[in-house]
Amino acid sequence: MRIGIFGGTFDPVHNGHLLLAEQCREQAALDEVWLIPAGAPPHKETSGITPGKQRREMLEFASAGNPTFVIKDLELHREGPSYTVETLRQLKESHPDNDFFLIIGADSVRDFHTWREPAAILEQAHLIGVNRPNISLPDLSELKEKLGEAVVEKITWVTMPGIDLSSTDIRQRVQENKSVRYMTPRAVEVYIHNNRLYLD
Repeated sequence: MRIGIFGGTFDPVHNGHLLLAEQCREQAALDEVWLIPAGAPPHKETSGITPGKQRREMLEFASAGNPTFVIKDLELHREGPSYTVETLRQLKESHPDNDFFLIIGADSVRDFHTWREPAAILEQAHLIGVNRPNISLPDLSELKEKLGEAVVEKITWVTMPGIDLSSTDIRQRVQENKSVRYMTPRAVEVYIHNNRLYLD
């Protein structure tokens, strides 16, 4: 199977995440997209992140009814910082026959050589770079210099419709008692309200 790997904090998951996952599934001919909530992301301050159990539950509500979206919570059970290369090794070990495609933004493709063990990641997965419409693809000269010209053969580009949503903005709006309707699935909105998330 062709499996998209879409990791993130998802705090909370919103419609931009879901649209991106669906566009990647369609444009890259993926069989499934596995949504992987981050445990302790190495590039983020973790003290203010909502507990993993609740972030996973919001993902379950958001993806309900779509059998091609599958939640994998392996990073939530890992101690210490979670690195993509470790996650991919674990997935490849347990699903050796799958072809994995790591979904990341265009800027992350440009800076991919700065990730932990980028060459090892490319041994486990191809890259799907997500770009905005009418925006030029990033300059990959440094990436090719560090990882070799052949790296571009491992990249599939997907165009994401322009939609300006962020989890940070949603959390801020909830704190300010503003509407988040149509920014996140209704079930997630209700979950946030019922569990009094993002009020502090």
